[in-house]
Amino acid sequence: MSEVKNIVLVHGGFVDGSGWQGVYDHLTADGYRVTVVQNPTLSLAGDVAATHQILDDLDGPAVLVGHSYGGVVITEAGNHPNVAGLAYIAAFAPDKGESVSSLIADPPPGAPVPPILPPKDGFLFLDRGQFAASFAADVPAAVAAFMADSQVPWGVDALGGTVSEPAWRTKPSWYLVATDDHMIPPPAQRVMSDRAGSTVTETPGSHAVYVSNPAAVAAVINQSAHAVSAR
Repeated sequence: MSEVKNIVLVHGGFVDGSGWQGVYDHLTADGYRVTVVQNPTLSLAGDVAATHQILDDLDGPAVLVGHSYGGVVITEAGNHPNVAGLAYIAAFAPDKGESVSSLIADPPPGAPVPPILPPKDGFLFLDRGQFAASFAADVPAAVAAFMADSQVPWGVDALGGTVSEPAWRTKPSWYLVATDDHMIPPPAQRVMSDRAGSTVTETPGSHAVYVSNPAAVAAVINQSAHAVSAR
């Protein structure tokens, strides 16, 4: 395969693409062409379409990266011919027919329960008062407060969007487990990454590890890009 110089970053629910800036800075400094998808998080189909728009315009192969719900998006969108590999950052990695809703339906005893408020008009928010502790415990307090107050409504339809053909079945994947995550329990991350056959790295970090430790996230993406380039 030709050298991978394109990286495409896909954000998850409740946030937008601006949270990737630290990762973006690391990767662009390493010479990658990095594009951030501003996926609307209204429906899985819509988010896949937004990701495909970016992938269609690339001049070569890419590593497609997803955080949290973004992992569902890349699992579906990653079947695009310009995707050479997948990188999951504390993300859902569903199998065929699975969705965020099905993956969180039966949490293990003692697992933290994300403070998602009841849906209103088809949208979800996290409780602002509990946002930092659940999503961004290792992010500076002022940044976590801004993230809580600038939440993007997450569509219930996106939560229920099911994967048709998981791209990790045919393309190599890498996974960063955030060991202090209170949104997606680390044991669940390990189960999904093992099922996907991912190359796994573990690092201390909250669900917002891509904000709090962008160097660790960029290192995993770098590893994936180098590995697929060598194939």
